[in-house]
Amino acid sequence: MAELEFNERLSEQMEVVYSKRDLLRRRGLVHEALGAAPGERIIDAGCGPGFYVAELLDRVGPAGEVVGVDASPQMLALAAKRCEGHANGSFHEGDATSLPVESEAFDRALSVQVLEYVADVPAALAELHRVLRPGGRVLIWDVDWATVSWHSGDPDRMEHVLRAWDEHLSDPSLPRTLAARMRAAFEAVEVEGHSFATDDLTSETYAGALLPLIEDYVAARESIGAEQAAAWAAEQRELAERGESFFACIQFCFTATRPAG
Repeated sequence: MAELEFNERLSEQMEVVYSKRDLLRRRGLVHEALGAAPGERIIDAGCGPGFYVAELLDRVGPAGEVVGVDASPQMLALAAKRCEGHANGSFHEGDATSLPVESEAFDRALSVQVLEYVADVPAALAELHRVLRPGGRVLIWDVDWATVSWHSGDPDRMEHVLRAWDEHLSDPSLPRTLAARMRAAFEAVEVEGHSFATDDLTSETYAGALLPLIEDYVAARESIGAEQAAAWAAEQRELAERGESFFACIQFCFTATRPAG
């Protein structure tokens, strides 16, 4: 695994990705499944630039509290700026396997597109279990990157690029085993799959926003290199100009409850 380095530039790029309409739709699905209510305490493990925290603060109201945790100081700075003016929102540096908060303190916990980056998934699940109150609800959302269908006139190159992109993840197909792992600590585990598809590769879509991120990352991979990465991205932009783009993937939402007893 060759991790993405969430420096200031990449953090700002990711903030742009999270602001796009596909991700706005995803946030709506997450909020619907999480079911936050006024007065609740909620933790976002891997909060990134704070979109969920900001929206959850509105949902829990002044009597509630939302805590965001992220390993990237740059992401936390963006999140804190996004949530300025909310006295009941706070942010802490930490990772999913060691959340810097007290035990049994939260009514709900969420972790969106985080665990696919975590090497020790059981430890992350144990932490989510620890911080939830008995009867508390957890939501985990991750992508199965093997479900990506991305049109190209050079399918072999596309396959090589996508497999190189997989190298930044601990488990590109985590959703396939996640439900079984969750049942070791939680009850009432449910999973829903959501398809994200587009024939629009503009910067307003998830695929369009991902394009420069993938290009930059795979250009540095020995298996691809800068020349092939640039050719791949150029072809995608040409397809977009001709109205021939297509991208699809399946993302999975897992919900469960910490046993009350």
